[in-house]
Amino acid sequence: MPSSGLDNAGKTTILKKLNGEDIMNTSPTLGFNIKTFVHGKYTLNIWDVGGQRTLRPYWRNYFEQTDALVWVVDSGDRMRMSDCRDELNSLLLEDRLAGASLLVFANKWDLQGSMNDSQIRDALDLSSIKSHHWKILSCSAVTGENLVDGLNWVVDDVAKRLELEALSSSFSFCLNRFHNCCPLFDFYLFNFVSGDCLSLQNILFHRV
Repeated sequence: MPSSGLDNAGKTTILKKLNGEDIMNTSPTLGFNIKTFVHGKYTLNIWDVGGQRTLRPYWRNYFEQTDALVWVVDSGDRMRMSDCRDELNSLLLEDRLAGASLLVFANKWDLQGSMNDSQIRDALDLSSIKSHHWKILSCSAVTGENLVDGLNWVVDDVAKRLELEALSSSFSFCLNRFHNCCPLFDFYLFNFVSGDCLSLQNILFHRV
């Protein structure tokens, strides 16, 4: 799971805080770091990727087998909010992020002059995102406020999506199996879709 965002958003500090590390000596990430820690019954591998402009073209190298994206925003960085929006929208077009859950951490919200999560939602145009489940949470990498809540949401959302995908795959397998063994499958299925529940029984019990 990659953790991305513009430079100085607080990505590394957030991961250190979640991992129980000292956050006082944190320097800009020049490249990437990998953090692995247990969250509930899950083991999370999070890629902390540097956000400097020269490093952004390489973000896509860390999207293999990605179930979720954590996007960190500096709530006080009003001047670069449009840049932040454009970079996020560009990433969400990546095929390897298709369907991935999106958690937006609005970091540094407790500092004077920072935007609230509603303002950031509008600035990033999050409401226009229809291809991903997303959630925005104001947080503080220093105090740890809302960090665990954010991980709880993203883990639960990914788990639900994977469960639905598994059910869908199983259902498709069953339909294909019935289609091969039931000569009147298409007839029954058409009637079921049209509201004839008896046709579903005919499909399930292979009554021909």
